[in-house]
Amino acid sequence: MPDRSRKRPADLNRLAASIVSDATDEDKPDPDDGKDPAAVSLGRRGGLKGGKARAAKLTAEQRSEIAKKAAAARWAPK
Repeated sequence: MPDRSRKRPADLNRLAASIVSDATDEDKPDPDDGKDPAAVSLGRRGGLKGGKARAAKLTAEQRSEIAKKAAAARWAPK
């Protein structure tokens, strides 16, 4: 049974490609295909601990400055 919760792309070219791939039942390529598994693993480990490690070494004053800068950027006129 088809997945009814999946939305179709709004772009006509992507919609056409989606319909063709559904009709021909092509498998999607693996994004990690051809990459060194050790390098993929190493990059994943670094990405998982990066934010926590950065937050642990920041002082309260540094966190406050970062938050103020983010709020100013968020509410600034476009």
